[in-house]
Amino acid sequence: MSVTLTDAAAKHVANMLEKRGDGLGLRLAIKKSGCSGFAYVVDYADEIHDDDQVFENHGVKVIVDNTSLPHLDGTEIDFGQSNLLNSGFEFRNPNVKDACGCGESFTT
Repeated sequence: MSVTLTDAAAKHVANMLEKRGDGLGLRLAIKKSGCSGFAYVVDYADEIHDDDQVFENHGVKVIVDNTSLPHLDGTEIDFGQSNLLNSGFEFRNPNVKDACGCGESFTT
């Protein structure tokens, strides 16, 4: 099982952690939400719990809890800028079977 970061995403997370002044990495999880079932939850990871898995790419850690991992296994996280006003994480998740029209939630 794995979750990976592209170079662009790793650089963005490293910059955000540096600006923040602390943190172990990026925490990725899912929660029940939206019309399709699940939504991504992205936050700073300040600690690693017993039920977490840690994946490291380009020197940056991604921490995923064991409950979320089956839905996120194989996901590649990228960071892109579509224009001057919009930028953000993009998730390439091979487990997604369907997504809602607004792009806020997905089904695995």
